[in-house]
Amino acid sequence: MTGVHVVVPDGIDDPARPSGGNTYDRRVCHELDSLGWSVHEHAVRGFWDGPDAAALAELAGVAQGIPDGAAVLADGLVASAAPEVLTALARRLRLVVLVHMPLGHHPSGRGASEVRTREHAVLVAAAAVITTSAWARRRLVELYGLAADRVHVAVPGVDAAEPASGTAAGGALLCVAAVTFDKGHDILLGGLETISDLSWQCVCVGRLDRDPGFVDDLRRCYAASGLDERVSFPGPRAGAELDRSYAAADLLVLASRSETYGMVVTEALARGLPVVAADVGGVAEAIGHAADGTRPGLLVAADDPGALAAALRSWLGDARLRERLRRAARERRATLPGWAVPASVVAGVLDGVSR
Repeated sequence: MTGVHVVVPDGIDDPARPSGGNTYDRRVCHELDSLGWSVHEHAVRGFWDGPDAAALAELAGVAQGIPDGAAVLADGLVASAAPEVLTALARRLRLVVLVHMPLGHHPSGRGASEVRTREHAVLVAAAAVITTSAWARRRLVELYGLAADRVHVAVPGVDAAEPASGTAAGGALLCVAAVTFDKGHDILLGGLETISDLSWQCVCVGRLDRDPGFVDDLRRCYAASGLDERVSFPGPRAGAELDRSYAAADLLVLASRSETYGMVVTEALARGLPVVAADVGGVAEAIGHAADGTRPGLLVAADDPGALAAALRSWLGDARLRERLRRAARERRATLPGWAVPASVVAGVLDGVSR
């Protein structure tokens, strides 16, 4: 049996803190176990909002307990923020870093250069890097000069799901994302305000505690705009409750400023739901195409409420467009990979560095 030590941020299974990265880590660990790997999981506290001395000390303690030469798969949220621990350990461990989103993609503030310096140190020291889209691979190579053959792509899987029935008018809009600046809910509300003359309702499922100041500003804006009766923010949902949200929807809307891949896109497509999304990062990869080349959704310019509004107006006003995108979504649904696919890529990389 082949063993791997997996280092993840704490709260990976907390239903109040759902994230694509958490889902990816959990499902890949499960699939590695199914493939015969002995998976030793280590959850480390303090890395969600940047590590402090206590978090780094805890990570160092975990790492010191891992035997020399062992394969280690470290979530990038932990690894990329802790070069003072992991660069030294990479000399005695076979370190593979799983990058869900490059921390250096667009860091802001005075610490931007330091964020990139720290991530660069870890990724250069690692035996290999895995990321979740071809876009992220290109971005990592561009940012840090990594050898392209050291950066591997393991796109997220998705579970099979029952197709959503949809409504004739198409007015049930769904956004699934933590309510933060990066996820672009201000852009979404700006676009929705522009089409307030049309019939629609929008449910924004996602955490409300990641960026409290942004959430407060957003609430003031949408209350003042009169959207508060048409847009709801029920908080995070998971499991059967999230399934019901998808089942009740006609269209997924994602106005993100950045996405490595966009797992909610394929979660929607797995139910035959078309997507309107900002064309950022790996979102176009996630949306993909139907057999005839039709996209099962509409891509719009990022950070542009007007472009988003125009796409939504087209969706709501054109029954033939809705049918074409729904047909493409149903076809794309049949081609989406399950979780065994990324797990096999990860297993291959781990096997390679172990040898």
